[in-house]
Amino acid sequence: MKRALNSILTSKWTKVVVFLVCLVPLGVLLWKGYQGDLTANPIEFVEHWTGDWTIRFLIITLCITPLRKMLRLPLLIRFRRMLGLFAFFYVCLHFLSWVVLDHFFNLHEMWTDVLKRRYITVGFTGFVLLLPLAITSTAGWIRRLGGKQWQLLHRAIYFAAIAGVIHYYWLVKSDETKPLQYAWMVGILLAWRIGYWIYGRRQRSGVRTLPSKEPSTAEMA
Repeated sequence: MKRALNSILTSKWTKVVVFLVCLVPLGVLLWKGYQGDLTANPIEFVEHWTGDWTIRFLIITLCITPLRKMLRLPLLIRFRRMLGLFAFFYVCLHFLSWVVLDHFFNLHEMWTDVLKRRYITVGFTGFVLLLPLAITSTAGWIRRLGGKQWQLLHRAIYFAAIAGVIHYYWLVKSDETKPLQYAWMVGILLAWRIGYWIYGRRQRSGVRTLPSKEPSTAEMA
């Protein structure tokens, strides 16, 4: 069973399938636009649709590490960068829909919104946090930064996900079901990461503090 799963995970066609599946939300949005099915407020619908899928892809990306450790499928890591970049792709669509459809490139109006509306302030912060992660997602940047520094930088994805959830929670005025569901998911993933980090530190500390074996008379001789 595990060998079959590994065979699927290593196939180049699996990556192609995952890539196409990740484009489905965009395809559905375009189809709804073509059909004129974007509700009575199409701008709000587009912003909410792209924002929802940004958070979903962030959560899916954060799920990769726990899943590969719990299922003992290290090859799942092959898909984390793609999923993370799709989160960035959808947040760019979300940001552009706000810039183009909501404000029509009015920089003064946009900056006023960022400063005065707290949900936009925290949402813009999340977008800015994702920028360096997308830029440094290549193997070249991993070599330049070094593994430890690169991993430390990319932990900012948790802060971006938290910012996205807060942005959504402050945005909604009545039904808070979705943002609270996302908050629970991000909270569980963050708790797992913290717990795993504490467990790892204790394990390493335990190895360091093990008493050294006393040499035998034969070894001393």
